[in-house]
Amino acid sequence: MSETTRASREVYRDLVAELLPGDERLVCLDSDTGLFGGVDFGAARDRYVNLGIAEHTMMGTAAGLAKEGRRPLVNTMAAFAASRAVEAVKIDIAMNGLPVLIAATHSGVSAGHLGPTHHALEDLAVMRTLPNMTVVAPGDAATTEALFRQALAAPGPVYFRLGRGPTPDLPQGPPVRLGRAQVLRRGLDVTIAACGPYPVLAALEAAALLGRDGIRASVLHVHTVKPLDVATLAAWASATGVVITVEEHWAAAGFGAAVAESLSELMPIRVHRVALPDAFVSVAGDQRHLLRRAGVTAAAVVERARSALGQKDV
Repeated sequence: MSETTRASREVYRDLVAELLPGDERLVCLDSDTGLFGGVDFGAARDRYVNLGIAEHTMMGTAAGLAKEGRRPLVNTMAAFAASRAVEAVKIDIAMNGLPVLIAATHSGVSAGHLGPTHHALEDLAVMRTLPNMTVVAPGDAATTEALFRQALAAPGPVYFRLGRGPTPDLPQGPPVRLGRAQVLRRGLDVTIAACGPYPVLAALEAAALLGRDGIRASVLHVHTVKPLDVATLAAWASATGVVITVEEHWAAAGFGAAVAESLSELMPIRVHRVALPDAFVSVAGDQRHLLRRAGVTAAAVVERARSALGQKDV
């Protein structure tokens, strides 16, 4: 893995600046986030509209534009997309199956310095329950670009979960495909399925630590939470008999819950979840500090894996 590179939200910004002039269907709606400050859209400048801090109105506007054949790109913070504006997302966008892409930045605790009002630890739970919604959480800059280009072709709404600051690149894996998990490491003792940049990095570090003890762990980068790649998850769950999920989200109803729900319908297997506990994060701090404080770490994954393997052997 390389050192820290670009932030996923900056990758998104640059792609919008690149694609907007060449595709008249695209309209970028902003909520005064400042992300597009200084961006020159050239001849497409009229298709960048800053609606101000009015997220609910922005979602309704996006729905209207999509109904008239446009492909709106909505830019706001994840905490606001999944809470303040969710009524409009549900009724105006999802209910009508409209092709609106919601680029939700500052997800998880990546806006940790702003405190719990700006944390988004419920957004996967909210968005994955909405019919017609595709939910994507890229793990690094490269997957952000690949998945964004693919998401533009999705027939319905897409929730595109992005962070705030730069995160390290993941190791190169199979080609990135929307709706298909990436297998980054193969092992037949434990399956670690992770969603989001730092959870995937924690999963890879945990797999390396387990490997020192002769425990072979597979690592799945599950960037698409809905539709979930149940076939790949089930195949690895069957092969290893132990599944651990890692996410930057509350445990309730998030990525790990989606995996547990899906696998429970196919096989008698327990899913061990590493996620933030059922409590508001009451302190301010940077993303990695808050994740360590909450126990979303490689060490926690290793502990869960060893405990699960011990139970399996009983």
